[in-house]
Amino acid sequence: MSKVFKKTSGNGHIALYLGKRDFVDHVDSVDIVDGVIKVDPSGLNGRKVFVYLACAFRYGSEDLDVIGLSFRRDIWVQRVQVYPPTGDSTAKTPMQESLLKKVGEQGCPFSFQMPPNLPCSVGLQPGPNDSGKACGVDFEVKGYIANVADSADEVIDKKDTCRLMIRKIQFAPASNNPGPKADICKQFMMSDKPVHLEAALEKEIYYHGDPISVKVKINNETTKTVKKIKVSVEQLTNVVLYSSDTYVKEVCAEEFGETVNANSTLEKSFKLTPLLSNNKEKRGLAVDGRLKDEDTHLASTTLSQGEKEMQGIIITYKVKINLMVSSGGLLGGLTGSDVTVELPLTLMSPKPAEVADITLESADG
Repeated sequence: MSKVFKKTSGNGHIALYLGKRDFVDHVDSVDIVDGVIKVDPSGLNGRKVFVYLACAFRYGSEDLDVIGLSFRRDIWVQRVQVYPPTGDSTAKTPMQESLLKKVGEQGCPFSFQMPPNLPCSVGLQPGPNDSGKACGVDFEVKGYIANVADSADEVIDKKDTCRLMIRKIQFAPASNNPGPKADICKQFMMSDKPVHLEAALEKEIYYHGDPISVKVKINNETTKTVKKIKVSVEQLTNVVLYSSDTYVKEVCAEEFGETVNANSTLEKSFKLTPLLSNNKEKRGLAVDGRLKDEDTHLASTTLSQGEKEMQGIIITYKVKINLMVSSGGLLGGLTGSDVTVELPLTLMSPKPAEVADITLESADG
């Protein structure tokens, strides 16, 4: 546990404590969300204290609410009563034991087990002039004082709540297999022989910020010339919750001036590095969920794909290799044609090393 995150309600009667804000999805299971809430009974006036964990999909600016349109939809919510205790005896986790030593006798432990089929935290990058919270999937732990856990008739004062945003994230698997391969053989009009294009990635998984090496083999048996080679990475964002739309954004592209003349070959590796810093102005680009204003990166590839109604946003990537082939002569540009092959790309973060020291941090949101 590297930090303790704390958020106190406006009236000071309850305070949330979490030992971490990133919870790992291991595909078949998810880290338990375990924390402690400190309760001052003198300010409750007979009411109870509840904690909930919600996974929500936000798909519009908050100003839409004034015309009656919902901009937030809960995908999954779980609530638990923490005070007065309900009598359910559960073993405390090591994280809760550490937090209770800090909080003292007024600490009440709580825990949630997320199902593995929930989407990971992801946001769609707003445009330069967009306001409000970004579209995407987020997770929130909220403590609140109320008479009942969930009632449409009860109004809960904002001063009676405290909340912390958390992230559900996936890290790259430890094993890294050889990368995918693909090839295409394209025939042209007025030519009895083809252009053969093969492409392969060195490995299956690449980490954010690492250069991606693409091995390309070209066998040009035609009388045409390969004038240009373009290698690009595209992000495919499938928003499945409300429309099943797929948005394609080119996040990295480079053109290489190698030519492959008629009846000749080329074998070469090309490198390119997709970075969020080069795509800051692209509205709708998917990024990994962020907390406060800290830096993030391009959204990671989604490994698990659960039931459709539980999904929010699915992220995939592909590498495209495109050859511009022309006939030469006066009509070379007009009679040009493309040869394209695509490779699936898995782009993720490596699992970080655990950190042992503990510090206290007051968290915003």
